[in-house]
Amino acid sequence: MLTQRLRARCPSATVLGTATAQGYDLQFSKPSIDGSGKATLTSAEHTNTPGVLFKIERRHLQALDRAEGAGKGYDRFDDFEVHLHSGDGAEAVVTYLATETNAGLSPYDWYLGLVLAGAHQHALEDAYIGRLRAHLHEFDSNLDRPSRIDALKALAAHGYRDLSDLLETKHTGS
Repeated sequence: MLTQRLRARCPSATVLGTATAQGYDLQFSKPSIDGSGKATLTSAEHTNTPGVLFKIERRHLQALDRAEGAGKGYDRFDDFEVHLHSGDGAEAVVTYLATETNAGLSPYDWYLGLVLAGAHQHALEDAYIGRLRAHLHEFDSNLDRPSRIDALKALAAHGYRDLSDLLETKHTGS
């Protein structure tokens, strides 16, 4: 949800506003090659998940597919329905959903930090940010992991030099 992080991948990305995926919950249950859980929406009756809606030029969609892992653990859906917070009704959008999930996974601290930073940047509701913070996460002991380094640089660029500014102390393992 961090605008500048998305723009680094898709320079045409512009924020349209916030929206809600009704009947879906955000879980960190998509198995990653690094052993952690990555974000995906999962069907969940009576649950609504807010997020950020971006406009991206079609010419940047391939870059987004690569960044999001389309065909490698995620499928792209071009007609996923969200409800706009601006009150303009429903909109069909592009999103990526995990092809398999494992509820026993946890995100790394830096990954959850990216999600939380995006939620703060776009002023999502405090109750939702609290739900995100409640997710168990793991400390990534591989300090040289390229995705960790990139994430920490992105967070620092947004003023988050210490993950504890975003995260509570709920974590699993070390």
